[in-house]
Amino acid sequence: MLKQKTLKGSFSLCGKGLHTGLSLTVTFNPAAENTGYKIQRIDLEGMPVIDAIAENVVDTQRGTVLGSGEVRVSTVEHGLAALYALGIENCLIQVNGPEFPILDGSAKMYVDKIKEIGIEELNAPKDWYIIRKKIEVKDEKSGSCITILPDDEFSLTTMCSFESKFINSQFASLDKVEKFATEIAPARTFVFVRDIEPLLQANLIKGGDMDNAIVIYERQTTQERLDMLADMLKVEHRDANELGYIQHKPLVWENECTRHKLLDIIGDMALIGKPIKGRIIATRPGHTINNKFARQMRREIRKHEIQAPIYDPNEEPVMDNNRIRELLPHRYPMQLVDKVISLGATSIVGVKNVTSNEPFFTGHFPQEPVMPGVLQIEAMAQCGGLLVLNTLEEPERWSTYFMKIDGVKFRQKVVPGDTLIFKVDLLAPVRHGVSSMKGYIFVGDHVVAEATFTAQIVKNK
Repeated sequence: MLKQKTLKGSFSLCGKGLHTGLSLTVTFNPAAENTGYKIQRIDLEGMPVIDAIAENVVDTQRGTVLGSGEVRVSTVEHGLAALYALGIENCLIQVNGPEFPILDGSAKMYVDKIKEIGIEELNAPKDWYIIRKKIEVKDEKSGSCITILPDDEFSLTTMCSFESKFINSQFASLDKVEKFATEIAPARTFVFVRDIEPLLQANLIKGGDMDNAIVIYERQTTQERLDMLADMLKVEHRDANELGYIQHKPLVWENECTRHKLLDIIGDMALIGKPIKGRIIATRPGHTINNKFARQMRREIRKHEIQAPIYDPNEEPVMDNNRIRELLPHRYPMQLVDKVISLGATSIVGVKNVTSNEPFFTGHFPQEPVMPGVLQIEAMAQCGGLLVLNTLEEPERWSTYFMKIDGVKFRQKVVPGDTLIFKVDLLAPVRHGVSSMKGYIFVGDHVVAEATFTAQIVKNK
């Protein structure tokens, strides 16, 4: 089972802010399991902390801006993209100003520092959100659309269309997130010359230069106007007749701009709060549609806070009925687990097919057959027993007995024809023969029952 991750130590990066031009330092620190991403303004009184989640995005016009009350932090997407793509779920980020430094306009420096400092595994399991069905968010006015489809991995494809002969239509893909460091992270942000003057008038891009952005000059203007913009940006003058890309370093890829759009998507998906297994297809993406999609994903996650394990009846079970009988002492009518489809060091997934021939339906109830709740909990506990007994050398010589049951909830009826999926996790290592577990029962995608229970393993006389 994959575990949550954080940094092995802290690292800092210094540079100027793209919009403010301020000299800034951002520091990435390790954080405990289930912390998520938190951003702290250490330059303000009380050093307030903002949770880096989609609902806290307050502006998306020129980057992703997070806010809480009067506190703001902008240009966070490149740093968050590096964390998310490298599998780090927990990090406290401290910054001494209103934005992250732009650095070279990409995520490469973040990736390099993370690899230098190292990544540490935590005890908690990685909490994936697995896409089971198509989810789509559209903006009819802009033509932007983001769709996510089921996939075994996290992967992305983005298609962009610009009003420019230099980058009219492009696409970029990331099929394996492990390739992010080499194929996406170095892609730099970009800006069109036609957009620079409005940005300057809006008191933005004070820190923009040829070292931290790709500048695209695709609509000819007068020499006087171009010289004025160059003076405002404090860069050398350029011949107004020469159209094309303007930057000190050549393009890394022909589709570098679209790769950067893909980078931005990953940074904005980091605000979902969970790693995703699914394939994103983005058409004309931008921070606004990215944030709408991230918010929609968070609503989906809240609706399915506990996801049912994937059950494919065509796959061979990890334990069949015969192996279960070797481990458990239960026999008809009390053997309530038919097979085990997944087994890890601390987690197990089992299956029971509920038929109309179950003996308890005779009296519970003749006209309204319902599986008794106590038997649902018993079946869940048997699944937990299989998890523990499977680690013993002579499991047939041991039995498990309830010591305590807490937090029992029944959410809907279990009736003939239902297929029950049990998911049971150890809450702590087994000590002195005592184990604590948390279990869920699913029918389809829905939780029908849950409980926390403690059991003791006792050697048979």
